[in-house]
Amino acid sequence: MEKRRFLTCAVSLAFMGVGLQAKPLKIYILAGQSNMEGHAQIRTFDYMGEDPKTAPILKEMRGPGGAPRVCDNVWISYYTGGGDNLGEGIGKLTAGFGARRNPAEAGDKIGPEFTFGIYVDKAVDEPILIIKTAWGGKSLNTDFRSPSAGPYPFSEDQLQRHKDRGKDVEQLKADKAKATGHYYRLMVDHVKRVLGDIKRVCPAYDANEGYVISGLVWFQGWNDMVDGSTYPDRGKPGGYDAYSECLGHFIRDVRKELEAPDMKVVIGVMGVGGPLDKYTSDRYKPIHGGFRQAMAAPASTPEFKGNVAAVETAPFWDMRIKAVEEALGKVKQMANFLKSKHKDYPNKDGNMSAADQAEYIKKYRAELISADDERAFKEGRSNAGYHYYGSAKTMAQIGKAFAEAMLELEGRVPR
Repeated sequence: MEKRRFLTCAVSLAFMGVGLQAKPLKIYILAGQSNMEGHAQIRTFDYMGEDPKTAPILKEMRGPGGAPRVCDNVWISYYTGGGDNLGEGIGKLTAGFGARRNPAEAGDKIGPEFTFGIYVDKAVDEPILIIKTAWGGKSLNTDFRSPSAGPYPFSEDQLQRHKDRGKDVEQLKADKAKATGHYYRLMVDHVKRVLGDIKRVCPAYDANEGYVISGLVWFQGWNDMVDGSTYPDRGKPGGYDAYSECLGHFIRDVRKELEAPDMKVVIGVMGVGGPLDKYTSDRYKPIHGGFRQAMAAPASTPEFKGNVAAVETAPFWDMRIKAVEEALGKVKQMANFLKSKHKDYPNKDGNMSAADQAEYIKKYRAELISADDERAFKEGRSNAGYHYYGSAKTMAQIGKAFAEAMLELEGRVPR
């Protein structure tokens, strides 16, 4: 959807010798579930400065006094929450537009929106508006399912399993029909609501110059990836093909609903766990690998080639934090072995006192985790692994990568 009135103004001024270049407001839509919300606490910013790769990004994220940067040329409308707590937060883009307890109040977290806005702003001269809609724990197969994907397709096996458990299948179908597409509709309705009164969110908006919906970033996936009922063959070749199909419908439908056929789309490919070749166990490789392929698949189809891009987020997974987390798991396991008097471990005869066990675990932990790694783990992590550890270092790199992919689709060079 593009307001073209500004073109007439620009041409008229050019003929008058004014030479003014009209600059429509550029609008980007960010949508998805909890990782689009963002669970990286601001307190983890400092950790970024220790890595030469991310220290320059941190510099962009902070203002002259060291506080989170406020982007004077980028505004945001963030619609989130659930039930009776649905709400909107608006303002100039800065830190705090991540996951929120109260949608209308600034929080202490960031998602990919922060560095996405910063790096797009660096590359364009136009004013920017981000419309972000994100809710935790939502699927594409149901919650964000778009109209052309049709109703949720229950398989006979699914229905039989529910019958065997004594469930009311007809009520189940009715509940699923009601839930299907609910968050897709909330997303589209909110975007249209903002477009209906842009100045409410972006006071600098000039209707004479107009706006253009430039792009959409989609960052979602966890609920589909772990859904063995909807995807019974997950972990097998083609096991997530239904996700790829739904995502294709989603892209087409959003473009149609918003009258934005040229809108570029960036797909953030789930990267929880990190690069597959760094996995310490083969258990989840087929599932995670298959799902990543399914997420990225639309970008390589003839229909979407050149206007949709897939960004792998696994490379930004923090391997240092992961190593400490795995070591802590070993420490916890050892403590359990000591308490249970496991035959293959110390205290198999039960002679170790509680104090002895604590001292043994303290030394065992020190052997596995250095003091510096322990510090980095505390400073760089603020949430669980499925939220990329709540690490600003990871989330900032993801947002930057989304911006760079979007700019490339638009034929712009990142600065």
